Amino acid sequence: MRKYSVRKRVLVTGGAGFIGSHLCERLLAAGHDVLCVDNFFTGTKDNVTHLLGKPHFELMRHDITFPLYIEVDEIYNLACPAAPIHYQYDPVQTTKTSVHGAINMLGLAKRVKAKILQASTSEVYGDPKVHPQTEAYWGNVNPIGLRACYDEGKRCAETLFFDYHRQHKVRIKVARIFNTYGPRMHPNDGRVVSNFIVQALAGKPITVYGKGAQTRSFCFVTDMVDALVRLMESPDALTGPVNLGNPHEFTILELAKKVVAMTRSKSRIVFKPLPSDDPLQRKPDIALARKRLSWAPTTGFDQGLQRTIKYFSSGSGAGSPARPGRSPAAARGRASRSGSAARPGKTPT
Repeated sequence: MRKYSVRKRVLVTGGAGFIGSHLCERLLAAGHDVLCVDNFFTGTKDNVTHLLGKPHFELMRHDITFPLYIEVDEIYNLACPAAPIHYQYDPVQTTKTSVHGAINMLGLAKRVKAKILQASTSEVYGDPKVHPQTEAYWGNVNPIGLRACYDEGKRCAETLFFDYHRQHKVRIKVARIFNTYGPRMHPNDGRVVSNFIVQALAGKPITVYGKGAQTRSFCFVTDMVDALVRLMESPDALTGPVNLGNPHEFTILELAKKVVAMTRSKSRIVFKPLPSDDPLQRKPDIALARKRLSWAPTTGFDQGLQRTIKYFSSGSGAGSPARPGRSPAAARGRASRSGSAARPGKTPT
């Protein structure tokens, strides 16, 4: 008689990305079979090369705006460009990834009766008028601004998740991820932590937008992965949304000065105009995560920042230059022509 494995089969979309690759590591260490799906628009094989020889890890090139026909027990849906320089390159495709991608992954979850977690974002709050932000806050988002493709795409994805839950009884989890940092960040994606570190290590001017008075709070990537896993493993009644992030808040100018000091750089700080719709304040209220997940960040910012600086200074973060180079359309073409399980046809709903 055939013996079936008790391992969970877990799909991680966007698994070759910054957070996704750390999540794949964590799931493998927990003894699961992990299928990493990525179209490599912003993710890179370098992030998961060390996992390729592991017997319970599989890598598939695929764009989730196309349906995916596989058998899994859990789905972590992390696929979407998350940095402005990337998601504004092809805003229509960004919206499609959030919306069509959510429909396809929810359709898959419905068909195979899998539990599915959506990596939403603090950007659903826009430029908040409530501080700190709680899950009950509906946000202040410009629906026609330059960032709307990402902000509104993620908001629509949340809507789809809850409608599939109500209408089709799909087991869902929605995580609102706040600023996250750590090794494997893309070196040239314009995110503030990686941007400052790369500039400081190269001795280039540190670019601060506005007066640097806008605030952020940063969560180290391993803490974030721990929160995502805890949310996935929580009782089905906890659907979310749940804020995940570090509530310790400081200004961008304070961050710039800290990076200069920790890298012992001679870089000077220069100021440029504030980008359109850039939030002035961002800080999560994580009371719900503390209560329901028994979770809070444990990595101090100085400790995490030192580990991130070490990653970039070792040359590991050299990576490919910020493109977007090959277009998402080309990536989709490669996905449909690859040997993956993707195939054209009716979208599963």
